[in-house]
Amino acid sequence: MNGPPLRELTRQERAAIRRLVTDLCANFDNQEKLCLPLDCPCYMLHKWWVGSFCRHFQKAVLPVDPALESAITGEDTSLKQKTCPVCGKAYLPTTSQAYCSESCRAFVRRKSERERKRRIRKN
Repeated sequence: MNGPPLRELTRQERAAIRRLVTDLCANFDNQEKLCLPLDCPCYMLHKWWVGSFCRHFQKAVLPVDPALESAITGEDTSLKQKTCPVCGKAYLPTTSQAYCSESCRAFVRRKSERERKRRIRKN
């Protein structure tokens, strides 16, 4: 078996999972309380054990809460996280991105451009 040993989820973990599903999962219909692709009650809302998870939840929603992801998967996800050098916000990079958002990236680009222009004018 690969991964953490099977165990029961704590009350806080279950509450965090429910909060993530109802607030962030694009496949969850809040009105009908259904998983849209499966057209049935959401599997993750009634989860009591660590083990199999909804693939969409595991790949798209769970990384939003790195502490919960670490507790559930047994992996240290803090290594995957980066801190934005501009605003200090923690984020999960999708590629080799250095900044958390396009606005932080633009801020650094403008700043370096200003400094470059100053050096040119100085010489």
